[in-house]
Amino acid sequence: MSYLLEDITVIDAATYLAGPGSATILADFGANVIKIEPPGGDGYRTLVGPYPVPYHWQLTSRNKRSVCLDLSQASAREVMHALIQRADVLTTNFLEPALQRYGMTWEELRALNPRLIFAHITGYGTDGPEVERRAFDVTAWWGRSGHMEFIRQQGGAPQNPSPGMGDHGTAVALYGAIMTGLYRREKTGAGSYVATSLLANGVWTNGMALQGVIAGNDLGRHKQEKGWHNPFTGIYRTRDDRYVVLAALNAGKEWPKLCEALSQDDWKSDPRFLDLKAAMKNRMVLIELLSSAIAGYSLEEICQRFDAADVTYGKAMPMGEVVTDPQVLANGYIVPTGDPGEDYRFTVNSPIFVGGESKKPPKRAPDVGAHTGEVLREFGFDDSQISTLAASKAISGVF
Repeated sequence: MSYLLEDITVIDAATYLAGPGSATILADFGANVIKIEPPGGDGYRTLVGPYPVPYHWQLTSRNKRSVCLDLSQASAREVMHALIQRADVLTTNFLEPALQRYGMTWEELRALNPRLIFAHITGYGTDGPEVERRAFDVTAWWGRSGHMEFIRQQGGAPQNPSPGMGDHGTAVALYGAIMTGLYRREKTGAGSYVATSLLANGVWTNGMALQGVIAGNDLGRHKQEKGWHNPFTGIYRTRDDRYVVLAALNAGKEWPKLCEALSQDDWKSDPRFLDLKAAMKNRMVLIELLSSAIAGYSLEEICQRFDAADVTYGKAMPMGEVVTDPQVLANGYIVPTGDPGEDYRFTVNSPIFVGGESKKPPKRAPDVGAHTGEVLREFGFDDSQISTLAASKAISGVF
């Protein structure tokens, strides 16, 4: 089978998640992705779970080949340059001092390969006083962007996000930047520097609230000073200790439906709730009434009632149920791998779909340097050169 990006070669020299995640999406569409790792492997391998192949590594490094280079050695840097000369895309999250140290600045690499798409992922951007600050998604995407201020309960401490939440979103943004660079190359024949950052994506993701701040409506500050009490967008507990989330944004239209679903026709004529203005004035009373009514039903029962009345809502799903959710499975958001290992029977699909184009079947992530010799031979290195590099430990892995 042929794949959309099978003629694209990617040198994935980024570490941890956001940069490599963009290369994962490229690999899903058939790109030849060569993962560059230092001796001992990418530190992301050992972040969670048992070494050498924890569960998160299987997701981010599927369908890639691993080459192990010690870039502190000049001969390994020469190997890297040889790979980049024949590549279409380079992903990296190295900060400027490391790029200079390894001879991998955009200026140096475009001289080697004028058609290269240099895809740079940073924590806080490429300008300003904090360009060299080390970052993870919890600090730059989540904490620095203002997300914590609105999400936390009134007067409560900020809360952590799900692991990798900002990284995965940023990976999609970098993938978009790479594809834009490739499209530009089709038009101009020239490569380009493309970039995004964790902070940029955190600010963009929080854009609705931040645009409100610009307009003089600071929702985060409002929530902390006055609370956030909207009965029509609340989260309500059911009888079986599950939760539903109302999203009745057109409250005037959905209010009669909500009354019908909860068998509370008398609420429609209650003077406290005759119109939206009155309902919001008496919102604390309404929240209590809705909480009490919804708590009388199980999750299955309340969903049936909301569906019958055409109420806009969602389920707050435990993660353990998401991976078996019929809707998730029907759309291929979780896909089987065909791998015999119990730890990798399924995996999370990348969130981009192109009509008429298939994705490669997920293949288990490689061991450190599993393809070092194989890849170097494809790039023109002979056995004598490989033996010399291995003897000096400039390269490691399988030869």
